[in-house]
Amino acid sequence: MTQYAEFLPAMVAMAHDAGARIMEIYRTDFQVARKADDSPVTEADTAAEAIITRALRALTPHYPIVAEEAASRGELPDVGDDPFWLVDPLDGTKEFLNRNGEFTVNIALIVARKPVLGVIYVPALDETFTGIAGTGATRARKGGTPAPISVRAVPTDGVTVLASRRHGDPDMLAAFLKGRALAGIKNAGSSLKFCLLAAGEADVYPRFGNTWEWDTAAGHAILLAAGGLVTTQDGAPLGYAKNPLLNPHFIAWGGLR
Repeated sequence: MTQYAEFLPAMVAMAHDAGARIMEIYRTDFQVARKADDSPVTEADTAAEAIITRALRALTPHYPIVAEEAASRGELPDVGDDPFWLVDPLDGTKEFLNRNGEFTVNIALIVARKPVLGVIYVPALDETFTGIAGTGATRARKGGTPAPISVRAVPTDGVTVLASRRHGDPDMLAAFLKGRALAGIKNAGSSLKFCLLAAGEADVYPRFGNTWEWDTAAGHAILLAAGGLVTTQDGAPLGYAKNPLLNPHFIAWGGLR
């Protein structure tokens, strides 16, 4: 999907712009509201989404945009098999509220129901992860030059598993790990877990809990570009443009197969 790679610099720029606004709000005594599903939303979520959607409309006027806060208001365009954008302007709002730095800006391009481009920006760390399907993934630290990243072979001392800091089913996780040599379990918030897999810092992330397509698309694209996979529990590829946009349980794989 290298024909879409020309979009990547603009995606990175808009993610950085959104991240800068998020950090401005992060340093204030911001207010928290509740959406219809009782999940939290802040000025940072809405401000970042406005920055990104405005930039995406300028970049690709005819591509639909599915963004979390607009979707929560019932604003869902019909996408089908056509290219469209998936945006989570502030993934890890609860991490934002707890001020632990583990929140991200996520932007992905979906083509034929597959993630082909992804950008994840970690504003509190000033780290940027990118992925282009069929080309490769990168990581840039604190404005530095992007360096290639890839998944790792499983170390001889066993598998390092990533787990959500706030979600999941301990019994299902235990069943998944049964019989595997385990080096350890790392907890991380938001889509950082996909980035850690893509960077070869862990081996697998089983998610047994609800997620939406905007939660996973950018990380999925980056992990694919780094040599990983994301599958449903039965081994099928995780797809997009579902109706509704709710993901089933899934496994994000680094070098472990």
